[in-house]
Amino acid sequence: MKHIILALGLMFLANKNFSQIYTAKSGSTSIAFFSKSPLEDIEALNKGATVVLKSSTNDVQIRITIQNFKFKNSLMEEHFNENYMETEKKVEVNGVATYPNRYSEFKGKINEKIDYTTDGETKVTVTGKLTMHNVTNDVTINGTVIKMGNDIKLMCVFKVKVKDYNIQVPSMYVKNIAEEIEITFNSVLEPYQKK
Repeated sequence: MKHIILALGLMFLANKNFSQIYTAKSGSTSIAFFSKSPLEDIEALNKGATVVLKSSTNDVQIRITIQNFKFKNSLMEEHFNENYMETEKKVEVNGVATYPNRYSEFKGKINEKIDYTTDGETKVTVTGKLTMHNVTNDVTINGTVIKMGNDIKLMCVFKVKVKDYNIQVPSMYVKNIAEEIEITFNSVLEPYQKK
């Protein structure tokens, strides 16, 4: 009888661990973008995002505050927020002011099966919806999931077309901004602990 109770207890713990929710460790997430153009390369780094992974379903959600992108040049940062991403553009929804361009979100699912109980690296594809500049598109992104002890590292590099997200580039700056922007995402997640 003791062996049956022990076995059931271990099965419960294994199942509990498998269906774990993981969130980004403080300061462990970085999102960088890079635009290569004939006149000037533009790059910026964002060190904060909300990242959630549910291991039982492979669901992934990421939310980024656009104004947290930092540039080497403060004027570039100002133009990025005001002219391209329009982070202060107000939209009235049922009489309530909203600012839909302040955030970018991804909601999707890792397509491959991952063993979250064993350390290792898995190449994956993630399919979902990317919302940026108040435009949502279906995307499939190649990435890597690394299980390291209690932590999980998510990594990917992908490109987005500026026109797909209705980001307008003034004609005088067309040679300054690439048509495709490369985005690099890295985040280390840990098991979510209720506080």
